[in-house]
Amino acid sequence: MELNAGDLCRLAADLAAEHGDAARDYARRAVVSFESEGALDRAQLWFTLSVFLEDIMLRGLDPDRAIILN
Repeated sequence: MELNAGDLCRLAADLAAEHGDAARDYARRAVVSFESEGALDRAQLWFTLSVFLEDIMLRGLDPDRAIILN
């Protein structure tokens, strides 16, 4: 299964709606945990989610709008 940027953004939005600010902390802890286990693909996924979470919470990223990655 492959996830695109829109999928990841919607997933991050769901996590933010469910867990609020704690979602960002969960994601950051998951990055550290997976990196320490050598699961770099999983760590990268959670890092990307943490970036989306931060953008949603601090910058007002609207997950329902088209995402432009630079």
